[in-house]
Amino acid sequence: MRPLTDEETKAFFEKLSKYIGESIKQLIDRPDGAYCFRLHNDRVFYVREDLMKKAAHASRENLVSFGTCFGKFTKSGKFRLHVTALDFLAPYAKFKIWVKPSAEQQFLYGHHIMKNGLGRITENTQQYQGIIVCAMNDTPLGFGVAAKSTQECRHTDPMTIVAFHQADVGEYIRSEEHLL
Repeated sequence: MRPLTDEETKAFFEKLSKYIGESIKQLIDRPDGAYCFRLHNDRVFYVREDLMKKAAHASRENLVSFGTCFGKFTKSGKFRLHVTALDFLAPYAKFKIWVKPSAEQQFLYGHHIMKNGLGRITENTQQYQGIIVCAMNDTPLGFGVAAKSTQECRHTDPMTIVAFHQADVGEYIRSEEHLL
């Protein structure tokens, strides 16, 4: 377990800023304690500082996980967010898409969101912007990337993809051995 290097921090914060913008500061400066991001086995963990100090006493080989895994770095150095970060990203999301009940299950199976499954979309969402996908009752289901802007969504064909799937809560069942 170690702090992120400058390059890792830059890649990590660029990915987070696609989804929550300047709210990254609110993740670190919380009223309930000091939190930090640490790297362990190519995975970035979000952890309370006192818990991180306790975890530092365990050997690297014996330490499996601590805190919440936000994602991992690929072999090429890119950062990939995991669905385990959803509970921390959803309250601070700049842009959201709400899916109709008929499209929830398709999204949870890992499919993209089509126009006919779109319930609502945040105003002024740009194309290729990071979005949080929610059910109509504001329950976060996952996150993705907007394939179309808000204006394009209004005038597009019902079978057009409006959001690309990135991660969803169904991964807890489909890929539980890869999530920490």
